[in-house]
Amino acid sequence: MNEENRTKIPQKDSNSRKGWTRRSALKALGLTALTAGIVEPVSHLNSTEDGASLKDALGEMFQDHYKRMDKEEIQEVLLRLERTYAKTYQKEIKVSNDLPLQGVVFGYALNLSKCKGYRDCVKACVEENNQNRDSEIEYIRVLEMDKGSQNMETSDHYYDAEEVPQEGKYYMPVQCQQCEDPPCVNACPVKATWKEPDGIVVVDYNWCIGCRYCAASCPYWARKFNWNEPSIPKDEINPQTHYLSNRPRSKGVMEKCTFCLQRTRKGQMPACQEACPTGARIFGNLLDKDSEIRYVIENKTVFRLKEDLNTNPKFWYYTD
Repeated sequence: MNEENRTKIPQKDSNSRKGWTRRSALKALGLTALTAGIVEPVSHLNSTEDGASLKDALGEMFQDHYKRMDKEEIQEVLLRLERTYAKTYQKEIKVSNDLPLQGVVFGYALNLSKCKGYRDCVKACVEENNQNRDSEIEYIRVLEMDKGSQNMETSDHYYDAEEVPQEGKYYMPVQCQQCEDPPCVNACPVKATWKEPDGIVVVDYNWCIGCRYCAASCPYWARKFNWNEPSIPKDEINPQTHYLSNRPRSKGVMEKCTFCLQRTRKGQMPACQEACPTGARIFGNLLDKDSEIRYVIENKTVFRLKEDLNTNPKFWYYTD
């Protein structure tokens, strides 16, 4: 085929949206027939099974990368998502876009002496973050380990939480470590995941292509893939969500812990921290020299998982 006869798809400048309009995108993809007398496809898109409108369907198809959208474009996306979720789940769901707080870098510390393996943190995390119930996606894995052992490969994270703590055992929750140098970010070929100024590694679910390179590169097993269409009972959906955190996901995309940024950017604690019955979890601003987490890091004997990999996690473990 001659070069001049090829369909030319307009290229987008990373710092500008010039040259890429919805009309040019439709033309490039050969969809202008929808406006040229073929009524049936238009009618179908105007009344899809989930009730999504033609505008919403096309809006999702041509959505730009979150990191390149301006405020008006982001607001349009949030409203579109809220309409789609309302029709899908028959429930009003708010999708916010709270930005990172100035002068804040979040960190976590966990006292292994206090953790008793109850897994209340796991349950709270699932409920708060709208995780798929059918496939039992869980961001937190609590490992039951023999005292004196540090071999995570022989640990048990399928233990009976009704019979804890067991004598001779200790319990070690593992989740996203929010690395300062996250290998998952470096592995993503489409830049759908990145580290925010407050230290939280996030995912744009609408930009993720589901290649799972991030999961393969993560040494902490923190990345989760939606193999099926996520299922959440209507009465269990948390309606307070964030675009980069706990809003409902779709089949074929990755997700992960975000330190409950829909809460923490509002000054609240992560759901797992609030749910812990033993006070084992410490969360706070690493830049605040008077914070509890800074006291722990500076005054306790702390360690980080797989520190030799130089990922520099913002998640510490310690004992009394």
